[in-house]
Amino acid sequence: MQQTSLPHEQHHPATTTDSFETLYSQYVHKVFQKCLSMTHDSETAQDYTQDIFIKAFTKLDRFQSRSAISTWLYAIAHNYCLDQLRLGKRFSTEALSDELTNSFKDAEDAESTHSSLQRLEGVLDQLPPDEVLLLRLKHEQGLSIKELSDRYQLTESAIKMRLKRSRDKLVAMYADFV
Repeated sequence: MQQTSLPHEQHHPATTTDSFETLYSQYVHKVFQKCLSMTHDSETAQDYTQDIFIKAFTKLDRFQSRSAISTWLYAIAHNYCLDQLRLGKRFSTEALSDELTNSFKDAEDAESTHSSLQRLEGVLDQLPPDEVLLLRLKHEQGLSIKELSDRYQLTESAIKMRLKRSRDKLVAMYADFV
């Protein structure tokens, strides 16, 4: 690589890396301001500034001193920002609509619900069949305590107690299953 001397440097042999560090420290603010004026976004301007200096570093050996190095760097910055802005227009992005965002959330919720139901079924398989039937009649079929009492020929308080014990057992087993 050809060594490049920058303005305002002392005239002693310098490596390309030293030259680049000098170039960076001397012009980073000006390049950032150029990027900011074109993008109107501080984060994007910072990203572009870094990209521009990487590009300048890779082309530093091609700088031919036909113009001031600041002019050369300014041209790289200007052209880079224009290219990025053109690409941005070609591949424009837009925020997801609330409807689409909600559909993703609904899908995640459905997946979570499905997973929970599978765990619940696994725990139900461990309960005695008569307890499972009682729980299913009450909670899936929607039978009332009175209807269950008539069906099982037990008092309503006995049905309530059996339901409570079965639910408590189910909750404890579900907690252990997770």
